[in-house]
Amino acid sequence: MTLLSIDNLTITIAGRTVVDGVSLHVEHGERVGLIGESGSGKSLTCLATLGLLPPTASATGSITVEGAQVIGASTRYLHKLRGRTVGCVFQEPQTALDPLTTIGRHLVSPLRAHGQLRPGSARRTAIALADMVGLPDPESIIRRYPHELSGGQRQRVMIAMAMSTRPSLLLADEPTTALDVTVQARVLALMGDLTERSGAGVLLVTHDMAVAASRCDRIVVMQSGRIVETGTPEQLLTNPREEYTARLVDAAYATSWQPARERIAVAA
Repeated sequence: MTLLSIDNLTITIAGRTVVDGVSLHVEHGERVGLIGESGSGKSLTCLATLGLLPPTASATGSITVEGAQVIGASTRYLHKLRGRTVGCVFQEPQTALDPLTTIGRHLVSPLRAHGQLRPGSARRTAIALADMVGLPDPESIIRRYPHELSGGQRQRVMIAMAMSTRPSLLLADEPTTALDVTVQARVLALMGDLTERSGAGVLLVTHDMAVAASRCDRIVVMQSGRIVETGTPEQLLTNPREEYTARLVDAAYATSWQPARERIAVAA
């Protein structure tokens, strides 16, 4: 059974079509990159997968996760889906984390929400999760608050929360945008290692072709709400069919933090 199947997804907001007939899939254990410029509809596609579109938006088509339909699903089903079956790492952890809640409480909150936290084990579990994602001095850091951590450390907290319930699918929506390039690489490597070990499928949303090429098995290119090209990293890097895809490749060559041709060549 296909892990995630999106078929002819169309999203309208205030009568305007912002995602137009999008179809893509993610298999178990597969890493798929969804790439495009800002405003192309990537994040809305992710939000639709979680049933989190804004009230002004409407969606038609089909989204199934492990065979179950998301569009039109009940609130009860969507609650079980989020965090248990589908984990999500958002773009900016500073706004995603509650400033008045300790790191330890954040780390165990998905397990508590889905009834997977054993009584009396919260502190021990929080320490284990902090250690799993390489946070320094786990026993101390679980007592801190989000503003006391660096951007990279906060993103590690988000990854630990997303992976704590062992989801089948991880949605990562521009997870390294707010990080400097060296921290970016470490966070992406951590996500790759954890999902590979768990066997989770990954849908990685990014605007950076170099990131997608280095981390994904397959890349889906999105422009102005539509899918314009799909292929392996090697196919898109060496022989893109669409001019838009070629521009994304050229941008990666021009702006990557390390020699991009070498970085992408290794990925291919």
